[in-house]
Amino acid sequence: MEPLPPWTAVVLAGGKAARLGGQAKPQLVVGGRPMLITVLDAVAGAARRVVVGPPQAVPPGVVLVREQPPRGGPVAALRAGLAEVSTDVVVLLAGDLPFLTTELIDELRGRLTGDGILVVDGTGRDQLLLGAWRTAALRAAVADASGPTSLRKVFAPLAVRRLRPTVPPGAPPPWMDCDTPADLVRARQLAGDLPG
Repeated sequence: MEPLPPWTAVVLAGGKAARLGGQAKPQLVVGGRPMLITVLDAVAGAARRVVVGPPQAVPPGVVLVREQPPRGGPVAALRAGLAEVSTDVVVLLAGDLPFLTTELIDELRGRLTGDGILVVDGTGRDQLLLGAWRTAALRAAVADASGPTSLRKVFAPLAVRRLRPTVPPGAPPPWMDCDTPADLVRARQLAGDLPG
């Protein structure tokens, strides 16, 4: 089997996290470490790892950039991240995925056809910040976007495959993110930080 092409990971780690008291969401600890570190570890094989968001702790070698304008939304953040990408493939992720695995990243990269592939969760919902993409397709998609707009709208014209990962019984799903206090408590229970 041919080796997969080099790739860059772009992790969106901004947002206000208003429902979590305005805290820096990717820096919240699940499983004994910040969620952002879990995400960055899952993409350790990338040629480059780029985090888009406000100043925050990142490991050595990880590029930290800010979207313009600051807090300008996910499309502005994606545009800022793509400016740091020199590979033909980019893996686009949220910074608050405490159960993300290298195996899922490898599966996405291995199944990439067309413009991109993204994960569909257990309810059938597209996880727009959990996918692998052709860099050129993403650049073209964000080039015409102006003002506040959604990633869903920007991605709509792209040829996108969907992946429904198999989740073993009792295992936390890799698409689980932490948008609310209840999400964070549930993640910490699943990680063994809190009693279930």
